[in-house]
Amino acid sequence: MDHIPGFNVDLKGLEGCFTERSAGGNGLFLAGKEGVKTILSPVDNKADFVVYDDKTLVYVKSQLGYPAIYELRDPVFEAPAEAVLMDLDGTSVRSEKFWIRIIQQTTARLTGRSRFELEPEDEPYVSGHSVSEHLEYCIRKYCPDKKLEEARKLYFEITHHEMKEILEGRGRQDAFVPSPGLKDFLLALKSRGIKIGLVTSGLYEKAWPEIISAFRALDMGDPLDFYDAIITAGYALRKGQTGTLGELAPKPHPWLYAETARIGLEMPAEKRNRVIGLEDSSAGVLSIRLAGFTALGIAGGNIGQSGMKPLLSGYHENLADTLPVILGE
Repeated sequence: MDHIPGFNVDLKGLEGCFTERSAGGNGLFLAGKEGVKTILSPVDNKADFVVYDDKTLVYVKSQLGYPAIYELRDPVFEAPAEAVLMDLDGTSVRSEKFWIRIIQQTTARLTGRSRFELEPEDEPYVSGHSVSEHLEYCIRKYCPDKKLEEARKLYFEITHHEMKEILEGRGRQDAFVPSPGLKDFLLALKSRGIKIGLVTSGLYEKAWPEIISAFRALDMGDPLDFYDAIITAGYALRKGQTGTLGELAPKPHPWLYAETARIGLEMPAEKRNRVIGLEDSSAGVLSIRLAGFTALGIAGGNIGQSGMKPLLSGYHENLADTLPVILGE
């Protein structure tokens, strides 16, 4: 195929990143049947891309049993941007290793192995998605006799302890480090009147200390006064407390980015071409694209490992390198 709807490349350009399948969507789609030209899966196998002549549907898989189907639109961006959507972990703040370590500690407690360590190939599955997705993956691989509810309880016990230690000055002071050039990048966008939305799949209780920590380190005041919108995955649902649907609708689903742009930044759908998103994770890239926006990748995350690079309109070593694209200069 010369053109695959929703992609910037043809089939040849997908080599090493996507694999053609005969079936996808848990058997809902068959290549060569009912208009389906081919079915493509990225290296991490987190979604199936069902390609027709005039459209591509994406079947987003779920560790929790709630898959969904979305259309992947062609990326169209017209510089200069009127709004920039930014991921938190890995893109704005270097914290992925810290949160992967929390997942590792939780799994160690579940397995009863104090020296337990995740394997390198686990990384795409324990970063970028929701806490429950990460934990469900580890349970299936390392301790299938355990329950997700038990894992979540342990995870939040460990998280609350670590966060309290950090906020009181006793914990790891390098847990949340602003990405190189973050302050200059944000100020460059602000000086040009570009709206900035911060988007994370992290629950509020884990995301907010990161944001505060980064702004303190940069001496940038209150992040609520700076960002035009901040959207997290909401609050964890635990016994005796209210919660949100954040655990079932995080990245790679489009809703966090869609809500940030449409509700938080008041960007109407017809202005999608003036919005651009920045991500370092495969789940985030797919989330941006499914929300209808163009995505730029930032090095350091799992985009390359996952096979999601063909969904990008550019891949950059740092935030500063994205400015010429964003500004059209």
